[in-house]
Amino acid sequence: MTTESVDVVIIGGGLSGIYAACLLSQTNKSFVVLEARDRIGGRILSPEYDGFFSDLGPSWYWPDIHFKLAHLIQILGLSGYPQFETGIGCFQRYNGTVQAVRGYAMQPASWRLSGGMMAIITKLEKLLPPSAIRLNHPVCHIEKISSGAQVSIGELEQEPRARFKTRQIILALPPRLAAATILFTPELSHELTQAMLKIGTWMAGHAKFCALYAKPFWRESGLSGQAFSECGPLGEIHDASNHDMSPYGLTGFVGIPAVQRNQQQSIADAILCQLAGIFGKPALQPVTFFYKDWAQERFTATQYDQPPMVSHPQYHPPANKTAIWDATIHFAGTETATQNGGYLEGALSTAERAVKNLTL
Repeated sequence: MTTESVDVVIIGGGLSGIYAACLLSQTNKSFVVLEARDRIGGRILSPEYDGFFSDLGPSWYWPDIHFKLAHLIQILGLSGYPQFETGIGCFQRYNGTVQAVRGYAMQPASWRLSGGMMAIITKLEKLLPPSAIRLNHPVCHIEKISSGAQVSIGELEQEPRARFKTRQIILALPPRLAAATILFTPELSHELTQAMLKIGTWMAGHAKFCALYAKPFWRESGLSGQAFSECGPLGEIHDASNHDMSPYGLTGFVGIPAVQRNQQQSIADAILCQLAGIFGKPALQPVTFFYKDWAQERFTATQYDQPPMVSHPQYHPPANKTAIWDATIHFAGTETATQNGGYLEGALSTAERAVKNLTL
């Protein structure tokens, strides 16, 4: 077992953690990013097919209201394009019948990112020192010590694989996930632990798909690709294409609860059958099909995330605390944002807050 000393440990390699690392890289402080998965990005996931990147996590950004993200996209040299919404929408009733409805544009205007949302993570990663990110490093224990904190890597009840001694921590994990999977010594107060567990993790109960096709057959029929369904398995569908560039895609959210999503292949088959019922038989033959059930991700969801969210939560720092243990641990992550919680904008603002509040 090795022990390494750094000024700051960032726990979580999603957008908030990686952005915090980039901000710290502009200082003379040493830091590491500890990521439990074998990849960075967290809930940002953009698998590639034939040069097109499908977003199975966050898909949109809103330049008119999300100024930090729009600015970051610009300075990173990335570009976006408006969500395709031209044509007739569809509404599928409980009995499976489909009726045409007037399509409507999202307000404010929603945009997608060329290269998928993962392009932001990839660009930010290039700004970091090569050894800054440690993959396959799940944090199991955080202990307060006289000089700051000691962070242990591994599984609870087992000998740690590595330890990090640090002056301060940026906890860039969903509060519920941190409370459910990390042992804190001394124990966090009952009030704080309960507050962390009550903050629902955005997308943790969701499953998303993206089906790619050689031709946009729904557009050729005058359809926008936008559809809503009462019968499922999909509840919400959108065009996922990049303008007029092949391949073309349909994407959306599975509407059935997480506890009923046990058989991925049967769900995929049901999704394609539903798409065919709404948009026509060509939907049965995608050139590729992506599916991600975030409720099955141990580094995203807990048992408390299985029930579906019925509305967008009002996010805030747990127990209204942005830092704990005499400012040894600073909360970051979109679920701790006072504004734009649940969005990528919230992830950026909380990273800025945490770095600004470090007392090094």
